Amino acid sequence: MLPPQSTTDYSADIAAALATPGGHLSIGRGGFTLHYRDGAMLSGYDCEAIKTQCIAAGLPAIDSQCVAFDVVVQLTPGGPLVAVGREPEPAPWHGLSYAPLHAVAIRYAAAGAEIWNIPRVETMPTPAERRSVP
Repeated sequence: MLPPQSTTDYSADIAAALATPGGHLSIGRGGFTLHYRDGAMLSGYDCEAIKTQCIAAGLPAIDSQCVAFDVVVQLTPGGPLVAVGREPEPAPWHGLSYAPLHAVAIRYAAAGAEIWNIPRVETMPTPAERRSVP
């Protein structure tokens, strides 16, 4: 039996995210969140379909599914939020402050998250024992 194929077209939401400073896709164990305006987001579980569409459109994407759970738990509440459609706060950034997407992406990349379409940020190798099984 073939797996079900998604027919959802996310192009309008992706276009809104591309037009918004800080607009991006984040994927984690609980699904995806597409951040497309200040306070506006789309969430769901069709991760592979939206990930493919976002990458093809050039939208920044951060996929932390391969990062060890305890590391993600430290990154998420302890680190800054992405300033989506608003001005970032001045550094230094901490939990619940708003930082540029690039600054948040660097933290996730250092932990081994997969990063797409964010200039000067690449996934960095991490020891296998710090990654969970996707």
